[in-house]
Amino acid sequence: MPVTIKDLSINLDVKNNGVEFEVKDNSGTHLGDLFITKAKVIWCPGRTTRENGRALTWAKFAKMMEDL
Repeated sequence: MPVTIKDLSINLDVKNNGVEFEVKDNSGTHLGDLFITKAKVIWCPGRTTRENGRALTWAKFAKMMEDL
């Protein structure tokens, strides 16, 4: 699955606005965007805006991944 960074003008430290990843399937269909910020991980399926995305704090994200 192709995963690309939409904006390469970022610092090494993740700031409040974070980093946005565009996620597509192997046929190039847009699946959604993933935002990584210093406070949360936000998944925006399809064309969902960041404000309407599904957010997890890093602690909740870590717990969810450990429970898999």
